[in-house]
Order: sequence, then C-alpha cells, then structure tokens
Amino acid sequence: MSFHVDSEVGVLRQVIVHRPGLELSRLTPDNVSELLFDDVMWADRAREEHDTFVGQLRDRDVTVHYFRDLLTTALDAPGARRFLQERLRTATRFGPALDKPMEVLLGETPAEVLSELLIGGVLKQDVMPLPNCSSLLLKHLEPEDFLLRPLPNHLFQRDNSAMIYGALSINPMAKMARKRETINSRLVYNFHPMFRDAGLDIVYGNDSRPHEPATVEGGDVLVIGNGVLMIGMGERTSPQGVETLARLLFQGGQVRQVIVVELPKERAFMHLDTAMTMVDSDAFSVYPYLPDTLRSFTLNPVGSGGDYTVDENTDLFAVVAEGLGLNKVRVLRTPIDRMGAQREQWDDGNNFLAVSPGVVLGYERNTTANRYLADEGIEVVPVVGSELGRGRGGPRCMSCPIERDAVTL
Repeated sequence: MSFHVDSEVGVLRQVIVHRPGLELSRLTPDNVSELLFDDVMWADRAREEHDTFVGQLRDRDVTVHYFRDLLTTALDAPGARRFLQERLRTATRFGPALDKPMEVLLGETPAEVLSELLIGGVLKQDVMPLPNCSSLLLKHLEPEDFLLRPLPNHLFQRDNSAMIYGALSINPMAKMARKRETINSRLVYNFHPMFRDAGLDIVYGNDSRPHEPATVEGGDVLVIGNGVLMIGMGERTSPQGVETLARLLFQGGQVRQVIVVELPKERAFMHLDTAMTMVDSDAFSVYPYLPDTLRSFTLNPVGSGGDYTVDENTDLFAVVAEGLGLNKVRVLRTPIDRMGAQREQWDDGNNFLAVSPGVVLGYERNTTANRYLADEGIEVVPVVGSELGRGRGGPRCMSCPIERDAVTL
C-alpha cells in the first residue's frame, strides 16, 4: 500500500484519529495546565462527539484508523517491546530500583492493556505491589501519582506526525507534555505491518537523538499541493525545525518549494492551522484580523544536496498563488467584528478539515464563519464540539491524513 498526501483539499482517502480514552479521565484541575489543556473535559461527552465526527468522515467514504488500535497491533510485532523498553525503561526516568519491574511491565502486559497505559498514563497503584523493590521513587509517590504521565494531546493526531507528499515526518514535539507521543508514533510506523511493509520514506524524527530546538508540529504543516509546502513558524515549530525538515525534503526531492509563515506570538496562534486552512483548490479561510505585518519567507532548493535560498516575501498569498500555478487565490476572511472573530478563533473557527475540494468539516458553533464560507461556495459539514473544542483543537487538529489525492487545477 502506498501512503501519500498530495494536497490539503484533494479527496481524503485514509486518516488516523484517536478516540479519547483513559487519559481524559485523568485530567484534573491540578494537572490540566501542565498537560496543555485549558479545562477539564467531560470525557464521556467528548467520546460521543468524537464518534459522531468519525461517522461524518466515514459517510464521506474516508477510511478511519484508530491510533490506539494501530498501537495495540504494533506492540505484538517482533522487536516492538524491546524498542519500547529501550526508550522508556531508563534509570533516569524511573530510578534504578524500578529498572527490572518496568521491563516486566512493558514486556509482559497484554498489548490491549499496555496501549491504554501508554496513552492514559501509569499510576503508582497500577504497578503495586512490587515484591522485593526498594524504590525511593515509589516511597515518595502517593498511590494516585503518575509514574508515567498521560498523553491527552494524542487526541490531536495532526501534530505528532505528518505525511508530506511521499515522505513522513515523525515530529519532534516542542512541549515536554507531548514529547513521549513521538515514541508511540514511532512504534506504529515502524512495527505495524500496514506501515512496516509499505516502505515508508521517514525523513525526520525516526531516531532517539535530542532534536531541540529543531522542533516541528503537524498543525504548522500544510501540504498545499503542486510540490509546495507551507509551514508555520512560531511557538511549536522553530526556525531550526523548519530548516532541518526543508533540507531533508529537498534532498529527497519530495518538495520543490517551502513557504514559511511567521506566526504571532499568541496562544490563539499556536499552530498555522489556527490562523488559516485551505478549504478549496484556490481558497484559504483566514483569521480576519491576522496582522498585516505578518512576515513570510520562501525557501527554494539549490542543486540536489538540500541547500536552499531564503527570500522574504512582500505578499504571502501572491507567492502561494504562483506556487500553485494560479493567477490568484481566494483569501476568505469572515466579515465579523474583532471580538466576535476572537471568540470564533478561540473555538477553532479557521480549523477546517477538507474531505474533498470545497467540502470541509468545521465546528458547528462557529456560525458566522460557516455561513460566510457557505456563501462563498464552500460546503461546511457541521461538527459537534462542545467538549472536544475545549481542548483547543478543531477537526483538522484531530486528524492525520495518510492518503489524500492531488488536486487537478
């Protein structure tokens, strides 16, 4: 099977999502901020909403893969447990006294249970009692303290990996609360037979070396088509991360141009797809009050070794149109007052997931933006997200396309 993502809006064939599990039940007022959420979510309702979202994708003939199911299968593949043990069972993570017990936990726990723990977290009480274990860490922890913290941001499958045309980046994440997601993603892409046997071209992140500060997150990565990649540069994706990924993609001939957008340093713009997403083959939905001073740059390859030039742009969307081979692109800015725009921005009012050209999924609560797009000829499939949206991520954030068609212009 060939995995590829050749556009942002071509027909979506296959996608990875994560149905919220144990990890949401372990969000509390005390840890929610540290785990990068703004509020404690109603876990059961979030699961119901996610099930509806998946149903809407399937109604559009999208094949949906659940991340936890992929992880469960991968854990039973030859070599997978050893891979996991080498990356999690370290004296610096758990202390030397827990070295052997954690090796047993990771090596012998049934895959269905272990996949839940790898995402939902491991409490002290999950591993007690441990015979003949004199661990200062265990003595120190209370029964409901975490040995391994939960990963609630797995809900946002867009970020920890990204298919870019025929290449895959397993993204080194910027925030400590998300870094371990990469281990789970590497397990899936290296050991699940669907991916293991596909000959994936993994260009970045498939190693255990420290990558900071060259971080990349998939919410900043837009595969806009025609061999062009757009990357947001801000809180989560650094200039070093952009350059590292661009060089690797140029070396492999996977892209012919990278357009870099410098994001405002605000929480509401943590990723590029909170500021703009592509909604048709010639159209972007853009936050209406995105600063006029927004800077952007174009990286063009020089030769075949990965070198490139860096040029600052005077008009971002003129460069985008040229890259796509169009005379111009439609920049759709919802006509709304600033306070209304800020409210819809907070509710991911520009975070649309296209399932085909001009057909997108977006949160139903952003009524002004949705009506405006409809008036502009874009079909918006309304997604219920009263709980899901409290995680500060929309339909695009919750999905990782692994097969999407190109668009014929």
